[in-house]
Amino acid sequence: MIIAISASGQSPESGLDPRFGRAAGFVLFNSETGQFSYKDNTQNLNAPQGAGIQAAMNVADAGASAVITGHVGPKAFQALQQGNVAVYLTDSPTVHDALEAFRQGMLRPADQADKQGHW
Repeated sequence: MIIAISASGQSPESGLDPRFGRAAGFVLFNSETGQFSYKDNTQNLNAPQGAGIQAAMNVADAGASAVITGHVGPKAFQALQQGNVAVYLTDSPTVHDALEAFRQGMLRPADQADKQGHW
């Protein structure tokens, strides 16, 4: 399973970026291999619209079946659902902390967006 965590940097020690669509990037964790990689998202940082949908496509293309982030808007949430990517929301301070909360079963899948579009 590949888990994409919205991040302000490229490593597990990086801060969790609370924004999904406009996150700097995504730290990807492969639970089968234990390996980390990084998926850049800078093309969406200043996009006037569609950042969440494009970010959803990026993590789905990376093979992610789960996303951990702080917040997600309705269009991004719908795009993730269509890509069969589960969404987990957290206020964890770092990527590592968010991943540990997920591993320990402390995070539950979101059933809807928690923010309105264009926040």
